[in-house]
Amino acid sequence: MLDSLLFQLMLIGAVGIGSQWIAWFSRLPAIVVMSVAGLLIGPIFGLINPSEAFGDLYGPIVSIAVAIILFEGSLNLDFRGIQGLQKPVYRIITIGALLAWVLGSLTAHFVAGLSWEVSFIIGGLLIVTGPTVILPLLRQAKLKPRPARILKWEGIVVDPFGALLAVFAFEIIRTFTSEESAFVSLVNFFMASLFAVFLGILFGRIIGWTFERGHVPEFLKSPVVLSMVIASFVISDVVMHETGLLAVTAMGMTIANLHISSISDMQHFKENISVLLISGIFIMLTASLDRATLMQIFDPQIIAYVLLMLFLVRPLSIWLSTIGTDLTFGEKALVGWIAPRGIVALTVAGYFANVLEEYNYAGASIITPLTFALVFATVCIHGFTIGPLARRLNLSKEGLPGVLFVGGSSFTTSLAQKLKEMNVPVLIADSSFEHLFNARKAGIAYYRGEILSEQSEYSLDMTPYNKIIAATDRDSYNSLVCTTFVPEFGRKDLFQLSWHQSDRNEPDELMRKVGGRVLFEKGATFEELNWKVDAGYVFKLTSLTKEYPYQSYLNDRAEDVVLIGIQKPTGRLEFFALDNAIKPEAGDKILSLSPPSNQEVKKKEELKEQSREKQMAPKPSGPSLN
Repeated sequence: MLDSLLFQLMLIGAVGIGSQWIAWFSRLPAIVVMSVAGLLIGPIFGLINPSEAFGDLYGPIVSIAVAIILFEGSLNLDFRGIQGLQKPVYRIITIGALLAWVLGSLTAHFVAGLSWEVSFIIGGLLIVTGPTVILPLLRQAKLKPRPARILKWEGIVVDPFGALLAVFAFEIIRTFTSEESAFVSLVNFFMASLFAVFLGILFGRIIGWTFERGHVPEFLKSPVVLSMVIASFVISDVVMHETGLLAVTAMGMTIANLHISSISDMQHFKENISVLLISGIFIMLTASLDRATLMQIFDPQIIAYVLLMLFLVRPLSIWLSTIGTDLTFGEKALVGWIAPRGIVALTVAGYFANVLEEYNYAGASIITPLTFALVFATVCIHGFTIGPLARRLNLSKEGLPGVLFVGGSSFTTSLAQKLKEMNVPVLIADSSFEHLFNARKAGIAYYRGEILSEQSEYSLDMTPYNKIIAATDRDSYNSLVCTTFVPEFGRKDLFQLSWHQSDRNEPDELMRKVGGRVLFEKGATFEELNWKVDAGYVFKLTSLTKEYPYQSYLNDRAEDVVLIGIQKPTGRLEFFALDNAIKPEAGDKILSLSPPSNQEVKKKEELKEQSREKQMAPKPSGPSLN
C-alpha cells in the first residue's frame, strides 16, 4: 500500500494541507511546518519517496508547479504598488542581486571548499528568495506596507533571475574551459532569455486583448490563463532550460499592469491553486531527500557557509545596494535579514548537481546538501524571527485585530469610538466626506474613497483589520462589499447590518449565500441603530463572572438593549450575528447598546444647554471704523 502512487499522492496532499492548517491554528510559520512534515514522512520514517514513485514525471511536475506559483506571485507586481519605493527596489534587484552573487560565490569557494566553477553557479542560484517562501511569511508577519512590498518584489523578480544566473555562469564556464569554443552556446543563452521575455509579454498581451473584448467567456478565463502559463513555460524551457521561469514572470507582470477588469477573479483562482501547489511541492521535495544528504548538512564547512550567508552576505549586499535610498535603519535591517530560500533553489540545485557531476567538477556532489542546509536554515530561522524582529523594529501591524467599518454614520462612529477605547484598531471608510464628518470630529481614523475601487488596494492599508462591517443604508451595497472581500477576509469575519425587509430571527437562503453575516438581533437595522445612538443610547461593557454568568445578564437585560459582541480576556472581539450563537463565559465582557441612565441623560442635557448658551452669547464687537 505504501508503494502505491495513489496513496503517495493522497498522503502528500493530506500532509501538505494539514501542515497549512496546523500552522494557521498554532500561528507557526507554514513553511517550517511543511518542511518538518516532509522530512518526517520521507527520509526519517521512510513512508514515501516521491522522486522514486513519480519517476520521470517528478521533475516536470515540480517545474510546472513552480511556474504556476511564480506566475501567481507576479500577478501582484503592479508598478503602482511600489510608488515611492522604485529606487530601493531597483537597487536591490540589480546591484543587491549582483553583490549577493559575488559574495555568495566567494563564500562557497573559500568556506565550503567548492571549485571556482561550481561556486559561481551555486552563488547565482542562491540569490533567490522566491514567492513560495516569502509570501507565506509576509501573510504571517503582518508587516507594514513598505518592507512588505520590497520583500515581495525582490522575491518574485529575483526568483527567475537566480536560475538564469546559474545557467549564465554555467555557459560562461563552458566557454572558457571547453576545448571547443562554446561561444555559440553563450549567444544562444542570451537569445533564449530575450525570447522568453518576448513570449511572456506576447502571451500576456493576447490574454489582455481577448479578455477585454469579450472573446473568452467568464467560465473559461481562469482555465485559459492556466493553459497559457503552462504553454509559455514549456515552450521557453524547451528552447533553453530554466528560461521558462522568466517567461511566466514577464507574462504575469504584463497582465498585472494591463489592469484587466477581471484580474481579481484570476488572482483568487491562482491563489487557491498556489496554496495547494506550495503545500504539495514542499512536501515532495523534502520527502525525496535521503538520510545521507541529511547527515551531510552537519559538515562544519557547510554549517560555516550557512552562517556566513545568513549573517554577512545577505545583510552586506542589502546595506551596500541601498546606500543613498530613503530606507530607514529598521527597514534595511529587516530586509537585510529576511531572505528565505525555497523550491526554486532546491529544484535547480538538483538539476545542476547532476549536470556538474557529469562534467566532473570538484564539489558538485555537495551542491544538494549545501542547498538544502541553507533552505532549511533560512526557512526555520527567518520563519520564527520575522514577526518578533518586525515588532522590535516597529515595522509590524501586530496587535489586537481591528475592525474596518464601511459607511460613516452616527452608529459606526459611536461604535468605533467605543472599540478605540477598548484598544481595538478601527477605521471608517466612506466615499462621502459629509458622512465622515462625525468620525473626523471624534478623531477616528478614516478613509475617504470607494472601498471597492482598484485604487483603494494601493492607498488603503488593510493589514491591521481582520473584520469588516458593511454598515451603509444600502443593503445591496453592503452585500457587494462583503462578497468582494470574501477571498481576503473569509466570510466568518465579514458582517453587514440587517436587511431592512427581514423581520425573521433567521436569515433567509439568499442572505446565507450572498454578502456577509447579518449582525446583531432581530430588528437591529441601519435606521434602528442610528436612531438609538442619536437618541442618546450608549455602548456599555459588562463583565461576566462565575457569580454573574451570562444567563443572569440576559435575565437583567432591558428589552431595548442591543447585544453587540463580546471581548475575550485576550482582547479578541466577537460580534453577535443571526447565524451563530456566541456562548459568553466568565471573564468575557459583553458589549451592548443600552439606553442611557438618568444621570447620563441629565449630563447630556447640561452639555446641550451649555452649547446653546455659548452660541447665544453676544459676540464682542470689533473696533469702530469711524
